[in-house]
Amino acid sequence: HVQLVESGGGSVQAGGSLRLSCAASRLAWSTWCVGWFRQTPRTEREPVATIESDDTATYADSVKGRFTISQDNVNNTVYLQMNSLKPEDTAVYYCAAAPTAVCFVHSILPGDFDYWGQWTQVTVS
Repeated sequence: HVQLVESGGGSVQAGGSLRLSCAASRLAWSTWCVGWFRQTPRTEREPVATIESDDTATYADSVKGRFTISQDNVNNTVYLQMNSLKPEDTAVYYCAAAPTAVCFVHSILPGDFDYWGQWTQVTVS
């Protein structure tokens, strides 16, 4: 069983930065995908970035060039560095993991992921 623990959310002004962390109890699969999703009261949960076990990363068009997803294999942690934040980035953010090589932000769905973190709030004003 994989447990994901998120941290790093908060409130920032537009143009600021935050780094979200997703610490996994273990990712013992030979191939895995970790995705960051976000959701607001008015929108469905949408993927913003993904990273595969081979370090391939993909991004939603709305965050490309501003967000960077990365992994720390030693600490089993995936990060989402968010720069140049905009008010429209305000949302609840989730990380999720699955033992799959299908890991493209434009094709994945929340139902593709087996394990989820609790959530962390990001507010940009």
